[in-house]
Amino acid sequence: MYKIVKKRMLTPTIYEMEIDAPRIAKSALPGQFVILKINEKGERIPLTISDYDAKRGTVSIVTQAVGKSTMELMNYEEGDYISDFVGPLGRPSDLCEKTPEELSKMNIIFVAGGVGAAPVYPQVKYLHERGIKADVLIGARNKDLLILVDEMKKVAENVYIATDDGSAGFAGRATDLLEDLVKNQGKEYNHAVIIGPMIMMKFTSMATKALNIPSIVSLNPIMVDGTGMCGACRVVVDGEVKFACVDGPEFDGHKVDYDGAMRRQTMYKTEEGKAKLKFEEGSTHKNGGCGCGGDK
Repeated sequence: MYKIVKKRMLTPTIYEMEIDAPRIAKSALPGQFVILKINEKGERIPLTISDYDAKRGTVSIVTQAVGKSTMELMNYEEGDYISDFVGPLGRPSDLCEKTPEELSKMNIIFVAGGVGAAPVYPQVKYLHERGIKADVLIGARNKDLLILVDEMKKVAENVYIATDDGSAGFAGRATDLLEDLVKNQGKEYNHAVIIGPMIMMKFTSMATKALNIPSIVSLNPIMVDGTGMCGACRVVVDGEVKFACVDGPEFDGHKVDYDGAMRRQTMYKTEEGKAKLKFEEGSTHKNGGCGCGGDK
């Protein structure tokens, strides 16, 4: 059992929980994720680690209540326990593999869409602790959906805000602000990390490609089982079949087949859709029959 030591509502439907998990906290790195189950019969929920503290032995997650399991988890309070909390899983951020000298030569921009600010934060914090400066651009539909802005300002060189309705920061999409920073404000970047909804990552990657900025995206949003068994996170990257939970979750943003992945997400929600995918994908389908069913 794993104790919830701290809970904080970031918006009416987005919440942060700090979980007592010493072994995970000691080995976690930015970009990795955990799988939790509320109880023995609960669904497996893969969530990117939003922060970790090896000294305190805690791991933080940020979750949006969008389905039965995440809504049920939102009702848990400090002092309550969840059944399972497994990790760290997935490959760490590519930034963790670089030397301080290599990092010092990089001009990095992080682009976060909505809840994507949560997995962006530990990467920016990781760089800050090593004396590396990075800019962060956070986009949301309106100011009430912005999260972790104050936390990000403590570890980033610059934090830029874009809201679709203009209620905070730049009035427009994150891609519009990124183009303005580069074309009109003289900002130069040679590496972008993009995390958010699939459609946001698609169009932001299109923008960075046009701006000639190499980019990495995190495909955590398409995970279901988190172990490669269910096949839900199958994605084509540069013509090759990959699985976000075991091969990623980070991939070259300019090589991901976003349309195929989003189409697959939609079809995977029905039994008929799953059967059709299995027929179309043949031997590359990879379905171990985990029966997880996702967050219903």
